[in-house]
Amino acid sequence: MCLTDMARPVRIFAPAGPVPSPPAGQSWEGLMDMALAEALRAEAEGEVPVGAVVAAPDGRILAACHNQPVGLHDPTAHAEILAMRTAGAALGNYRLNGCVLVVTLEPCPMCAAALLHARLAGVVYGAADPLAGAVTSCAEYLGWPGQGPWHMGGVQAEACAALLQKFFSLRRGV
Repeated sequence: MCLTDMARPVRIFAPAGPVPSPPAGQSWEGLMDMALAEALRAEAEGEVPVGAVVAAPDGRILAACHNQPVGLHDPTAHAEILAMRTAGAALGNYRLNGCVLVVTLEPCPMCAAALLHARLAGVVYGAADPLAGAVTSCAEYLGWPGQGPWHMGGVQAEACAALLQKFFSLRRGV
């Protein structure tokens, strides 16, 4: 559980402000399919199955990455961080103005803070993270008035959550 009041109802899929259309030539479901494909790559490598995609306003995919903290020996190698690094390198700028991040799991505090610094236009996530979600579940890092990207959750939430549940039940031998 998150460190906030356990009796408080968890707001899972509350968009912050108007949610624009997906980038040109893309759909939220199609982008989440790409992120899920990355999550499956993570699972095959023994990593927690989280995948992320960064799309430019014109619909170009700038990055498609997955969790790699174990393989890279790097606690910051979350899918979101790796995707933002790759997109920044592709653009030659750490500011990802106008870009959208699509990720299979609600970002944690570390990733949410990085999202703010990257100046993404929006964040779309699949499954909520009641243990460490920093968008709506346990904290609201992206909800600062006048700052931060718009966000929405729940895109293919069942598929994203099922992948994580399967991974952890196999690891726990359940």
